[in-house]
Amino acid sequence: MEDYEPVVSSFGEDTAAIYDDTPRGDEEAAVAFLEQLAGGGPALELAVGTGRIALPLASRGVRVDGIDLSSPMVARLRAKPGGDQIKVTMGNFADVPVSGTYRLVYVVYNTLYNLLTQDEQVRCFQNVAAHLADDGVFLVEASVPGDLLRLRGHQYVDAEAIGVREVRLDVGRYDPVTQLLEETHVHLSAEGGVRLYPVVTRSVWPSELDLMARIAGLRLKERWAGWNREPFTAASTMHVSVFGR
Repeated sequence: MEDYEPVVSSFGEDTAAIYDDTPRGDEEAAVAFLEQLAGGGPALELAVGTGRIALPLASRGVRVDGIDLSSPMVARLRAKPGGDQIKVTMGNFADVPVSGTYRLVYVVYNTLYNLLTQDEQVRCFQNVAAHLADDGVFLVEASVPGDLLRLRGHQYVDAEAIGVREVRLDVGRYDPVTQLLEETHVHLSAEGGVRLYPVVTRSVWPSELDLMARIAGLRLKERWAGWNREPFTAASTMHVSVFGR
């Protein structure tokens, strides 16, 4: 995607303004899972964003810190009740630019895929490992990219919502060599005209994540198909993977 810059193109004011408008529906289950893993904390969220997960986790008594590149997203976090209690470091989460160690480091909702090269993703694993307590764990929640390999012509157009005065489309193109998905959410409305929300991600198979973990001195401890610990099978479309020493 030409001239793509993550903060400007995908996580600026426009995205921050609508980011919390459509909950995924699994937030409560995610927070419960993370609370159990944290064991009282502290916890670190990579790409903390608007605090959709960090704030309810903190409300359960877990100290949660965060890292993020987007000032508009963090501003939304700060405006929420309890948002001023989350310590946020501005920067690239691949570098994990924080001090100290954590019982839990986590990255959810495909966000690891926002690191667009294998080298950067490996660096993230290595830096996370350096900030884990001896019994600490690193949790990654992401989709399984199998459907991307079945796209005709390696591209798609999906109708996300169709209304009388608004239509939302998801348009994407996948390169199986680089594993990059160039995607734009297109909002068409009578009032707002055309609005584009582009994002580029590098999808990763679970087995590739396992190798990244081994490079960082970690190993897979458990893997589930969802936050309710559904068994991970060949039919699973997402995974919750937990790595530790």
